[in-house]
Amino acid sequence: MACRASWSYTKRSGREATQPDVIKALAVEFITTFFFVFAGVGAVMATETLAGNSLVSLFAVAIAHALVVAVMISAGHISGGHLNPAVTIGLLFGGHITVFRSLLYWIDQLLAASAACILLKNLTGGLNTPIISLASGVGSLQGVVWEIVLTFSLLFTVYATIVDPKKGSLDGLGPLLTGFVVGANILAGGAYSGASMNPARAFGPALVSWDWTDHWIYWVGPLIGGGLAGFIYENFFIIRTHVPLPIEREDF
Repeated sequence: MACRASWSYTKRSGREATQPDVIKALAVEFITTFFFVFAGVGAVMATETLAGNSLVSLFAVAIAHALVVAVMISAGHISGGHLNPAVTIGLLFGGHITVFRSLLYWIDQLLAASAACILLKNLTGGLNTPIISLASGVGSLQGVVWEIVLTFSLLFTVYATIVDPKKGSLDGLGPLLTGFVVGANILAGGAYSGASMNPARAFGPALVSWDWTDHWIYWVGPLIGGGLAGFIYENFFIIRTHVPLPIEREDF
C-alpha cells in the first residue's frame, strides 16, 4: 500500500481522545507498558543487587524481557500492546494507527514507564534504577546504529508475525516470537548499546535517576529503526487485494 494512502486517513480531530475505544486502549496500553518496564527494570536491579556473573546476568535480563514482552503483547490486544514508542511509530508509518492516537500512546507509554520506575525505587528501599547507556569504548554513532539495527529487527518481526495478513502458520505466535527477538537482541547488543529498542524503557529509569547520559541515542536509534521497518515492510512485503477502509486499519 502506498505511503500516501496511510497519511490520507491519519488526520483526526482532538475529539478522538474522548472516544470510548481510545480511552480503553490507552488504559490497557498504560497497564501493559507499566508491567513491561516494571519487570524489565526490576530484573536489571535484581541482577545488580545479586552481583552475579555478568554473562548470567545478561541472560537473565534477556529472558525477563522476552517473557514479559510476549505476555504483555498478548494481554494488550485491546490497545495492540505496543509497549514502545518505536513500535507505535513503525505502525504509524505503515498506516495502522492515526497520528493523534500515536501521540497519545507515546505520552501513555512514558507515563507508565515513569510510574513503574518510581514504584520500583520505593519498593526496593531507594535503590538506583539503572539507566541504559553505552558501554565503555562504544561511540555515539555506533550506539545509534546498534539501536537502529536492533529496533528494525524488532519491528520487522512484529510486521511479519502479527501485522501481515498473510502470516500463515505464524498466526497466533506473534507475541511469543516478538518476545524471542527482544531477548535475542539483548543478548547480542546489551553489552554494547544496552539494547533498549524502546524510548520509554530508557526514559523511565533516566527520569527517576535524573541521569540523561546518552539518552538521546535511545530516541534517535529506535525511532529511525522502527519507522524504517514499518515503511519498508508495509510498502514492499505486504500484499493486499484491495485498499482497506480507514476503519479497518485503525488499530494494531
